[in-house]
Amino acid sequence: MTKPPRHYATGGHRADAGSKPGPESLTRRLRWFRPHYLTAAGVAVALVIAGGVYASVQTGLPVDPPAAAATPSGTPAASPTTVKASPTPTVTHTGPASPKATHPPTTKAAPPKAVTVPASSAPAAPAGKSTKVPVAASKSAKVPAAAARAIGPELDEEIGEIIQANSAYAVGVSLIDLSDGVVHSYGAQGNFVAASTAKILAASAYYHLVETGRASLFAPLGSSTAGAQIRLMVQQSNNDSWALILAAVGQWGIADYAASIGITYDRTVNLLTPAEMARILQLLYTGRLLNAAHTAQLLSYMQNTNFETLIPPAVPPGIGVFHKYGLLFGNLHDASVLVKGGRAFVFVVYTRGVGYSDMGPRTWIIQQLTRTVTAALF
Repeated sequence: MTKPPRHYATGGHRADAGSKPGPESLTRRLRWFRPHYLTAAGVAVALVIAGGVYASVQTGLPVDPPAAAATPSGTPAASPTTVKASPTPTVTHTGPASPKATHPPTTKAAPPKAVTVPASSAPAAPAGKSTKVPVAASKSAKVPAAAARAIGPELDEEIGEIIQANSAYAVGVSLIDLSDGVVHSYGAQGNFVAASTAKILAASAYYHLVETGRASLFAPLGSSTAGAQIRLMVQQSNNDSWALILAAVGQWGIADYAASIGITYDRTVNLLTPAEMARILQLLYTGRLLNAAHTAQLLSYMQNTNFETLIPPAVPPGIGVFHKYGLLFGNLHDASVLVKGGRAFVFVVYTRGVGYSDMGPRTWIIQQLTRTVTAALF
């Protein structure tokens, strides 16, 4: 079994040798066809248009079609414009006075099979503990049926016990049930160095430029195209691709974009709180950051990544995982959306320790929290 690429002290990541940009555009392919083939193709396209299923003419889609990628068969409902939002308050939970001791398991859960993104999505917005008032969702979002199992005092206590039993590390957890949008926060909730989890924010900022006509996924960028660089940045966590995307968006561009969704972000220091990262994933999955095509594409890049050793192995089979990990010096994070049927939860764990030497214990903490959360909610 080939091991995933290592993350060295520089934070540099490199894509697998097999990673390639998507296929060439239709226009470039057609130059190889003979005239009678073009005639037949023209007839076929006319029939498709007559049937009313030519996706690129839908109102609100960007001028540029998304780069080719394997996407889930269903997509979250989406609004074609970015929804500006106020900063998200969180419900902070404290653990019990006497935490229980924790010990690593002898066996690990098998990695889950990928599942499709559900067609329906929940409007999501935060609220305080005593007033759970979700923000109005985009018109296309739908509210799923009430969850049979919800975030409650028992789960709050279990998460608090795990965090307190591992107090040698800074551990911050944020959890959102997308059926009500309330943000539940545990442990350390200050700023962490976000490491590679912030690549989701960078990708969203570039997609937003495409949707507003200021950029193209097919624009040359580095040795490839912008669309290919986004895929390498998210799925392979390539830092060279990240630098190219950040340069294309601009320092003030990404700061302004983050502010439009209620987040203060400075790329030069790359700081986020667990709750802010959860907010980004909440808005992404519910279709309130990007249009439907770009939402599905970005989520597809958050599966089968080059580092599937944190949250994914601890998730039971049958639960879909869309995630982005972060690893840099003493920071080890994983930020995810967990999905099964019509239910979805944002689950973010940020940890800070000494360095690479204590990655093992912190990996175990992330997996223990994952098993606790999935057992309680699915």
